[in-house]
Amino acid sequence: MNLEAVIGLEIHIQLKTKSKMFCRCNNMSEGAAPNTLICPICTGHPGTLPLPNKQAIRWAVMAAQALGCTIPEHTKFDRKHYTYPDLPKGYQISQYDEPIGVRGALTVQVDAQPRTIGITRVHVEEDVGKLLHVGGQTLIDYNRAGTPLVEIVTEPDIRTPAEAKAFLQELRLIMRFLGVSNADMEKGELRCDANISLRPKGDKNLYSKSEIKNLNSFRAVERALGYAQVFQENWWKNAFKSGKLKKELIPSPRTYGYREDTDSPLVEQRDKETSADYRYFPEPDIPPLHFTPEFLSKVRAETPELPSAKRHRFVEMYGLPIDLSSRLVEDRELAAYFEEVVTELRTYADGELGREGGETFWRDRKPEATSLAANWLLNRIPVEHRTAQGRSVPPADLGRLLWMVFHGTVTTAGAMQVYEGMVRTRKGPHALVQELGLERLRDAAWLDPIVAQVINDNPEQVKQYRRGKTAVLQFLIGQVMRKTKGRVDAEAVRQALEQAMPAE
Repeated sequence: MNLEAVIGLEIHIQLKTKSKMFCRCNNMSEGAAPNTLICPICTGHPGTLPLPNKQAIRWAVMAAQALGCTIPEHTKFDRKHYTYPDLPKGYQISQYDEPIGVRGALTVQVDAQPRTIGITRVHVEEDVGKLLHVGGQTLIDYNRAGTPLVEIVTEPDIRTPAEAKAFLQELRLIMRFLGVSNADMEKGELRCDANISLRPKGDKNLYSKSEIKNLNSFRAVERALGYAQVFQENWWKNAFKSGKLKKELIPSPRTYGYREDTDSPLVEQRDKETSADYRYFPEPDIPPLHFTPEFLSKVRAETPELPSAKRHRFVEMYGLPIDLSSRLVEDRELAAYFEEVVTELRTYADGELGREGGETFWRDRKPEATSLAANWLLNRIPVEHRTAQGRSVPPADLGRLLWMVFHGTVTTAGAMQVYEGMVRTRKGPHALVQELGLERLRDAAWLDPIVAQVINDNPEQVKQYRRGKTAVLQFLIGQVMRKTKGRVDAEAVRQALEQAMPAE
């Protein structure tokens, strides 16, 4: 059998508004004592009236627009009924037949190939409380009850667990760029239910699916879908044993839980509910919402540049390779810092070469200069220095330092010492180069005696190298670099050593 997977995702993303969805309770529940951020509204006391959070609605519209959705003129809230201990009202205020956004799409890269995943709907609802299992008892913390959620439902367009993972990673990045959510899966700010079914390749029908609930990491999504796919392949094999498909042998839709790091990570829970099970009806306490063209235009104008657009712009505007562009865009703050550094580097080129010379430099060598800046930010500076809170080196100083590296005034090793000095002392790069004696040595007369000394001090390593153990060359290069304080380019040291140590 040539089977293909049919996967759809339901994603819940907590919005980081100051207050909850339908009341004024503090929405920042992380670290708060249990049941201290609650009120009669979010705990469902009789006679209370919900009032929608305007910011949550605005952010949900922004998220839907970012996903290419059509925003209907009218939307309304509905009551979704089910009984569970973490749902204090006995129903959840959600949206059913008139969501905020419909018919969108998101394109992701999987194995360097674009895959476009349809978005069925985007709607707003309130979160539920949190169950804590302690010493054989189950405790309930309602601090999270009423937190605004955006739910995003995809079309069954995903074909592999890897595609599902890539979709979620891009979606999380979009939410962070929009500034509407931190979307941290470990903290439950982004949660995913994954649906999977199989069908013969070429068949357009949809068959019975398995739903895996509350997946809270990218690894969990990929792994759980992989296991579910294997299970369903076995079902299909049994259904075909008689020589023809027996649909009755394919199980009815089921819901599963997921257990990390176990041999059998999927735990069967119950039959999957349908919309009829939830007894939806319009929320009587909240009137329908009407979106004017002026409101939608204003939200669209407030939407920041999205990750896909920024990746493309970095390639077109700065001449970056797509891999560097993609890595920079994974962190919104780092991408902004990169642009500041490049602007300073460009300005410094004008100052050093004159306006015309600077323009010529930028036209001819821009990809080299910007790639140097990108590689420095991604591979040289510590991770903790990449956010706005951790950056202690102004973009102007880093731009000047990179100009010096680009033109060979200092070596990369020397520049690292200068960078550490800038972090520690807040001094500029030129002053530190002079103070630390790190200006690059270009005269071979300086290097040859140091190379000779290192060879003389390490006879055993030299003997090994001459006998063919070339790996020790790196040790000898390190010895020379140490003696020159990183003032000589490593490649020049390598060449000098190789010339001074001919093979036996």
